[in-house]
Amino acid sequence: MTFTTHGRPVTVRIVGEVFDPHVQTNELLTDAATFPSGTAPEPDTWFVKLKPGTDHAAYATARGGALAPLHLAAAAGAEHGSSDSITALNSLTATLTVLLVVVAGLGVFNTVVLEIRERTRDMGVTKAVGMTPAQTAGVVLASVLLVGAVGGAIGLPVGLLLHGLTVPAMAHSAGLNFPSSALDVFGTPTLILLGLGGVLIALLGALLPAVRATRARTVDALRAE
Repeated sequence: MTFTTHGRPVTVRIVGEVFDPHVQTNELLTDAATFPSGTAPEPDTWFVKLKPGTDHAAYATARGGALAPLHLAAAAGAEHGSSDSITALNSLTATLTVLLVVVAGLGVFNTVVLEIRERTRDMGVTKAVGMTPAQTAGVVLASVLLVGAVGGAIGLPVGLLLHGLTVPAMAHSAGLNFPSSALDVFGTPTLILLGLGGVLIALLGALLPAVRATRARTVDALRAE
């Protein structure tokens, strides 16, 4: 690759890619020795790595007083702004996640409501022989446990596959190339929790119909056809 500085061409070899989500534009990072003599840009930022246990704020305050006459400032920690691209990707991902959870919950809700309507008379009989409201709610919630478990078992690998396809595509559209460390974010505990998410969504979707089933009058349920 050849670029021009002060009217003089400089040829460099691209050896890697730096992932920095705080950079809003494409940049070329190279050693100052790459530039012809007298054309290297003047540095305007220096990063200092402190020994473990050093008070960052105190160090920055002490250096700030010494650097003030040179019109320089010292700050504890890197002063990076948030990346608009990363913020947009996170917002889009969160929105899609919420929509999928809501749709899944509504699907369970609709299924349970229809099932309760079909079994209204049966539930009336069980109430007449002594089933308590808590037991009625337990029966309704237990009926969706298997559906939630199967849904979680199927949805987990499908979700991981879609994650591996959609997130890099979204990043490329924003001009970013995520490294593998930014994509391999699911450890074993996270995968277990995601798998149990199917059961949780099923229970939440069936919660309202279960409460309504406990409040149904036994006489009305027995007269239902």
